[in-house]
Amino acid sequence: MLASMDIIAFVPTRNPRKAREFFETTLGLRFVSDDQFALVFNANGVMVRVVDVSGVADYKPAPFTILGWSVSNVGKTVKDLQRKGVKFERFPGMEQDQLGVWSSPSGAKVAWFRDPDGNVLSLTEM
Repeated sequence: MLASMDIIAFVPTRNPRKAREFFETTLGLRFVSDDQFALVFNANGVMVRVVDVSGVADYKPAPFTILGWSVSNVGKTVKDLQRKGVKFERFPGMEQDQLGVWSSPSGAKVAWFRDPDGNVLSLTEM
């Protein structure tokens, strides 16, 4: 039923101004609009709504990945984002290389970083 429908991704933010700068300038997503509920971006044809949750009492970001990108070269993408000030995460118990890239049992290479709100985002090279 929904297999042929477009996906809309939602990312929470407590600070829309910082989120817009990060998603638009740092990550390079195309800004579409700012409505009363969310900043809207186009991520290669996928709508990403960065939703203002500043009014949600005790909001805390999820401790797991909420949004990720499939990339052709994770090492190059990590280095490009590092030059823009993005810091990559290291997780205990996961063997990660000098860039913070983990090689999964399937062979996929994954790196994680956080947005200004602390949401965990990822890059995956299959």
